[in-house]
Formats: sequence, structure tokens, C-alpha cells
Amino acid sequence: MTAPLSLVGTYGSPYSLKMRAVLRYRRIPFTWVLQNTPGQFALPKPPVAIIPVLGFPDATGTVTEVMVDSTPQIARLEEMFTARSLVPPDPALAFLHLLIEDYADEWLTKSMYHYRWAPPEAVERARRLLPVWPMLHEDDARLAQWGDWVVDRQVGRRGLVGSTDANAPVIESSYVRLLGILNRIVEAQDFILGDRPGSGDFGLYGQLSQLVIIEPTSTELCFEHAPRVYSWVNRVDDLSWWAVEDDEGWVDRSTVPSTTLAPLLAEIGATYTPFMLANEAALAAEQPEVVCEILGHEYRQGAFPYQGKTIRWIREARAALSDADRDWVDGVLAGSGCEALFA
Repeated sequence: MTAPLSLVGTYGSPYSLKMRAVLRYRRIPFTWVLQNTPGQFALPKPPVAIIPVLGFPDATGTVTEVMVDSTPQIARLEEMFTARSLVPPDPALAFLHLLIEDYADEWLTKSMYHYRWAPPEAVERARRLLPVWPMLHEDDARLAQWGDWVVDRQVGRRGLVGSTDANAPVIESSYVRLLGILNRIVEAQDFILGDRPGSGDFGLYGQLSQLVIIEPTSTELCFEHAPRVYSWVNRVDDLSWWAVEDDEGWVDRSTVPSTTLAPLLAEIGATYTPFMLANEAALAAEQPEVVCEILGHEYRQGAFPYQGKTIRWIREARAALSDADRDWVDGVLAGSGCEALFA
């Protein structure tokens, strides 16, 4: 393919920056198209009005196909391009990356939403900041109008996505613990599973691109608990400079650093796992609300059909492993709490 891909997104979207970082690292030519600017309206409409939108050109260079959802977008790019892959050749390690990516996309995103739309100072920052990214030349009155609309909409959705006063101890403590875990990981090595990034790294980066760079409260927590993570997020934003040779750089499964990986898996098992199982149960019972216990606290939020899909994808990925690979994965997950996903 000679013509560049198109990526529609915005700077305040964790999934947009996740995919922009993926394309940069993989050195795949692309055009960054800011949401709600003329470049976006020139592209085909996506099936769902969400970002990021990834556009694929035909032989003439015209974008004729678009898709949404960052995880399938990463999978599509893996089919199209071989250099600087995000997927380890070891299927068991590839599965771990998929699990970590989904944790970031479906649980860590709650911290991102909470720290943007719960603290009053963050809400006012978002009110002023979010409109000017796509509407740089609008007058102040129009920017204020659009900012009010965004705040009313997003603050009104807090309960649906779990950012309530009752859930705050769960969400806030999970973020602080993750900072400490990641600080220890990047003290010892460059990425989660070796000397090159995988999809799990980019999943974490996407949410952290907002949490440790933009949102004031969560940024201060990062400075306090995990200054290395702040540096790591800045690095991952553009890893086009990172040297990678063929399939080198992945950790061997026999030397997976359990001292750093085990705490991360335990955090996933303690938060993401009970939430995903409770969400699945709520969907099956056609209940509108998820209710579960996370680390001794009751947790409530609206049920999400999309997360019913991703838990199925995780299970299908594990089922597709060979018996030997599945046994190894199950051994790594044993005792973390993550094994409950496959009970």
C-alpha cells in the first residue's frame, strides 16, 4: 500500500492516542485527521459515530473503507503489515498482551473518566480545553456553549460508567496501585513483556495519556507515586525511533519476570475480573445494573453490552491456544484472580 491510512481522532481521546502511537511505532504511513474538522467529513461515515476511525485507501489513494474499535484495528494492521509487530510469536505471551490490553480498555478507562469528570477542577479544565481542539477558530461564546454541552453530557453519564461517589474508593485506589506496579515494571525493563512494546503496552498508554498528562488530579498522583510512569507515557507516545530487529526483543516465557508481571495480573484479577463477570451476568439476566464486590467494596454501574463481547473475545483467544500453551497461561494466571474469567 502506497497511500497513507487515515486516523480520525482527537487529543482528549485515549483510544485515538493509543492508535496514533501504534501507527507511529510501527512506522505505518498515516494522516492524522482531527475530529470535527473538514478532513473527517471527507471520509466515509463509520458504522458507529465513535473515534478513533481508521480509514483504508484503495488503489487510487481514496479512502473507501473505515473501521472503528482500537482492538480490531490493531488486529487488522497485523494482517496488513509485518514489520514491528505488536504480537509476540509465542501465542501464550500474545494472549497475555490481549488480556492486559482489554484490562486497560475496559477497566482503566474508568479511572480516566472519573478523574476527568468527577473533580470540579478537572471538569472546568475539560469545559475549556476539549472544545478548542477541534474548534480552534470559533469565538468564545461558541466555545463556551459547546463546553457546557460536553460537560452536561459527560457528567450526566458518570453513574453509567461507574464514576460515582460510592465507587470512588475502588476506582481511585486501583489507579494508585497500578501506578506503583508500572513504576516498578519500567524501573526494571522498557515494556511489560520485554524490550519491545505489545498491544498491552499501548492499551495502558492510551488511558495513561490522559491520566498522567492532562487530568490535574491524576497527574499529581503520578508525580507522587510513579514519576517513571510519566516519562514512560511520553516515550510511548512516539516510539518510531525505537530500534526493533525482526522478532527480537520479546521476553522468553521461561524468563517472564514474575516479580513485575504477577502484581499486574493480581491487580487485573482483583478489579477487571469481578467487574467483567458481573457485567456478563447482568447482561445474561437482562438487568440494567452491574453489582459486584471489588476488594471488599460494593461496586455498581450500568451494564455494557460491548464488554460482554470483549470477555468472549478473551475466552476465545485462550481456547484457541494449544493445550501446552493454555496450560502455561493457566499456570501464570493461577492465584491472580484472572483465572475466574475461565472457570
